[in-house]
Amino acid sequence: MRAIAESAGTGGAAEVRAPIDIPALIDSHPVSSFQRWILVLVGCAVVMDGFDVQAMGFVAPAIVHEWGIEKAALGPVFGAGLLGMLVGSLVLSICADRFGRRPVLIAATVFFALCMLATTLVHTLGQLLAMRFVTGIGLGGIMANASALASEYSPHRRRVTLMMWVSCGFTGGAVLGGAISALLLPLGGWRAVFVFGGVVPLVIAALMLRYMPESMQFLVLRGRRLDRVQQWLRHIAPGVPVDAASRYVVHEAKQDGAPVAELFRGGRARATLLLWGINFLNLLNLFFLANWLPTLAVDAGYSANVAVAAGTLLQVGGVVGTVAMGPLIDRVGFYRVLVPVFALAVLTIALIGQPALPLAAMLAAVVVSGFCIVGAQPALIALASSVYPTTVRATGMGWSLGIGRAGSIAGPLVAGWLIGMHWSNGALFVAAALPALLSCAMVFCMGRTGFGKGHNNGNNGAATREGEKT
Repeated sequence: MRAIAESAGTGGAAEVRAPIDIPALIDSHPVSSFQRWILVLVGCAVVMDGFDVQAMGFVAPAIVHEWGIEKAALGPVFGAGLLGMLVGSLVLSICADRFGRRPVLIAATVFFALCMLATTLVHTLGQLLAMRFVTGIGLGGIMANASALASEYSPHRRRVTLMMWVSCGFTGGAVLGGAISALLLPLGGWRAVFVFGGVVPLVIAALMLRYMPESMQFLVLRGRRLDRVQQWLRHIAPGVPVDAASRYVVHEAKQDGAPVAELFRGGRARATLLLWGINFLNLLNLFFLANWLPTLAVDAGYSANVAVAAGTLLQVGGVVGTVAMGPLIDRVGFYRVLVPVFALAVLTIALIGQPALPLAAMLAAVVVSGFCIVGAQPALIALASSVYPTTVRATGMGWSLGIGRAGSIAGPLVAGWLIGMHWSNGALFVAAALPALLSCAMVFCMGRTGFGKGHNNGNNGAATREGEKT
């Protein structure tokens, strides 16, 4: 089952020459410097995505001081950014499967960069709220498209590892945001942070416009710009003869239906719903821990320094988890890793809030929880890429993240409501362990669907079409 595209200007030789299987060619060659450069470019976009998402948190105290407002007044501003990301994930992922990953990723990067620069001009809380929502729409188009491109230029044997390393740039961007904010706030105030967050993505967008290719699988399935496919294949496999007479094959069917509807076809309905549920629950847990862990540590009687250390160690554990899980998943598969990881998270999250726990044990539980929850999120993005074929891959990944964004909004809100009801720390963290338990069960059920276990799962049907140069 495959789609074949043939370059214009073919002659009789093209009829006897075997078509070039693009995924197989990528799988059979070492990762080239060309592919590494693609991963660096999309990784830089993800880094600035993480920087700009976290920027509001770093500058919030300065805004509160300058405008003379209550800290609680910024709550809706934080929520507006997350809501914008939800909308962007849902909408821009569909655009990427229609128009291509490259133009949407570049446009989203330019858009959120300009919004960051425009944020320096706001003077009221309402203006800031509106700008954070609009900025979030652009940010919502980054992760799914960057991950889709990383997936489609990575060999199967290292795909999850490379995708998770790219996704790790989000956490790296958040860390960078803290360092840059500490440097710029005393020099130029909170607006200087937004200037940095706007200018650097514009530079990255210019580099992507100049150097970043489109997904070759996407172009073959669409029968477009096959001359560029020829050019890029020479960078990946210089020894393979490629010319204007070459034909290209991708073992997938071209699908013309509505991308969201396609997520539920080909036997993917159950896997899609489970992916949505797992992303919702995991991001609910992640944002609960990231937002409330330092505050709850202070409430439990720990010092402010310990509270900050706990919040930092959560992210450190996440980075270690992301780096460690990728090669392991490439070796033994998603489900053999994620099921025990979420099971371990149930135990360690419940332990964090126990009053009799020694400080060292509590911090160890935080690190392991970060390893399991924060570190698993990039793995879920990679899992989504393995479930869906090229024609709806960006949509599938974007909608999984979009539904997950609803969990990122709900997590801190639910936690705040439970705290308002005077739940103890022990009870709060036991409650937080329940989403991890449900995630564990849902990942196990997803393993039974058969999706995400092998190469190009979820592909079905066949199409043969003539390519054309444009």
